[in-house]
Amino acid sequence: MTSFVSSLPIIAIITPFTLAFVIGLFGERFLNVKRFLTFLATLTSLICVVLLIKPIMVDNSIATYWMGNWIPEKQWAIGIGLEVDGLGLFVGIIVSLTCVLSSIYSVNYMERDNGLEKYYALFLLLTGSMMGFVFTGDLFNMYVMLEIMTFAAIGLTAFRNHLYKSIEAGFKYIVIGSLGSSLVLIGTCLLYAQVHTLNLAQIASILHGEKFTPVTILALACMLTGYAVKAFLVPCHTWPPDAHMSAPSSISMLLSGVMSKTGVYAIIRILYMLYQASGNKSLEFLMIFWGTITMFLGVTMALIQTDFKRLLAFHSVSQIGYIVTGIGVGLAADRTVAVVGTMGALYHMMNHAMFKCLLFLCAGAVLYATGTTDLNKLGGLSKKMPYTTALFLIGAASISGLPPFNGFVSKWLIYQATYESGYAIVTIIALLVSVMTLASFVKVAQSVFFGQLNEENKDVKEIPWLMRIPMTILALACIIGGIAPKFINKYLIQPAALSIYNIGNYIDVMFSKGYAAKMFEESVKMPDMNYVLAGYWKPEAWLLLFFVLIIAIMIIVSMNIGSNRSSSVIIDKTDTKYENFTGGEKEEYTQIGGHDLFWGLKYQLKGYFNTIHNAHSGVVNDYVLWVVACLAIVIIYCFVLL
Repeated sequence: MTSFVSSLPIIAIITPFTLAFVIGLFGERFLNVKRFLTFLATLTSLICVVLLIKPIMVDNSIATYWMGNWIPEKQWAIGIGLEVDGLGLFVGIIVSLTCVLSSIYSVNYMERDNGLEKYYALFLLLTGSMMGFVFTGDLFNMYVMLEIMTFAAIGLTAFRNHLYKSIEAGFKYIVIGSLGSSLVLIGTCLLYAQVHTLNLAQIASILHGEKFTPVTILALACMLTGYAVKAFLVPCHTWPPDAHMSAPSSISMLLSGVMSKTGVYAIIRILYMLYQASGNKSLEFLMIFWGTITMFLGVTMALIQTDFKRLLAFHSVSQIGYIVTGIGVGLAADRTVAVVGTMGALYHMMNHAMFKCLLFLCAGAVLYATGTTDLNKLGGLSKKMPYTTALFLIGAASISGLPPFNGFVSKWLIYQATYESGYAIVTIIALLVSVMTLASFVKVAQSVFFGQLNEENKDVKEIPWLMRIPMTILALACIIGGIAPKFINKYLIQPAALSIYNIGNYIDVMFSKGYAAKMFEESVKMPDMNYVLAGYWKPEAWLLLFFVLIIAIMIIVSMNIGSNRSSSVIIDKTDTKYENFTGGEKEEYTQIGGHDLFWGLKYQLKGYFNTIHNAHSGVVNDYVLWVVACLAIVIIYCFVLL
């Protein structure tokens, strides 16, 4: 492992920050200049990231940069260092690419709004803070970037402040987000009190011999819960649905598809590097259980939503559950299975960013064209917006895990990893969650794009090309990720996974050569991709998956039939809404609404759906208590089992 000093990381961070300040100086003037500067800043960050791919991803090196040239003295960090390894660059690629696409999409999408000088300044603050978060090698600097990121996102969430829902969403975000940030700060302070340094590499080397003392266990619990708020893990998931629904779609794509990954990135750094938890059965089970609950509750909440963007927000919760489950498997003692789980988590991090950003941009296209995202007020838009419809179908197939799109590959890795690590029940739940994901997007497709066109939308037109270009790029990424998994694994996933396990290399950048090698002698050998994707090409594996899907569909159908035959269901005889139409119907508009497609399923499981619906009361105090209760449970769990 080699390292090199590079100014590219700091350029990628400081350019958006600097141009955010410049845009603020212009006031309300020169709007086109602000748009260009925003695009230029994000493009500069992307170029810096691309230039780092060869030395880091291909040559397996680490880029470093010490702020103010405050290099370590006698192997002790006294300044803030930027250290970019395979994992940091992997997330940096996701951040920079999506920010460029969002800046392009914003040109037409935001043209009807006012106060755009604030929008673009906040946009660049969000971009710069996300880049700084994943490139820094300092634990406290991660917190600083997290705070900038949070408050920029809050401002963008409440940007359309003439709408009450935007103000409410911003208030929920600032309360719950600040609670999460406070927990991260408490954990950081506890660790600093224990090890007297904030450099990530140095903390890892000091904790190597004494990972779990009362102070470090409390710090671990606080940081895991704090970053769970940022990563949308249940029960810390209550703010994203409001935030993503209210924010402009160009921002929703970043909050859901990208910003959530910073929380996941921090959890990986904490577990794999700071606490070196590989092989720890207790933390493995905690993360797998946490991820499984998150993926299941998220998708069931999505099923009952009738707003396009709110439905996508709950799917973000569900898909993060897949990623965290893969991270949990990555902590297994069996290194081959563990690496498969980690690779599945990383692959799904990238895939989720691609298809979820695409889907939010599709929702933004619908809002731009019709003025609403209410599923009950839409329908038949495929006739007016065929290009958007085609891109939506690609995104829907990808998030549902259908081949040959990218979501299938990453989900397959997670299925394989959970099954081979002894968590077969998690594999079954993950498969059923994919079925329910597909079901909810069938509802969206029927309610928004197919069926009869609403008379109010008869004059709707396709969105401008400047909005279609980012959507097309994301759709192509969804296709390439599904048909070229070996290529993506070789140049993106494998280098990132390798850096996660070979933490001695990260520490060697700080200390003299060979220092870390004495502590971390084990070198990770990545499994052959032919083995990893063996099930992907096995006909018998496909046949098994087919039967599981058929059984799940039969269960859903039987629930609908059973509920329709139930004598306790009261049906208004004068309402012809549920009749079968075979011709000659009088209704001019017979679109199946967002409430209706899975009416039987929701009735059959009304006890469960009513419970989770009532639990999401919308009261901020309740949600704060959820986070506090989660913290208490994690603290007790860690103190008992670590």
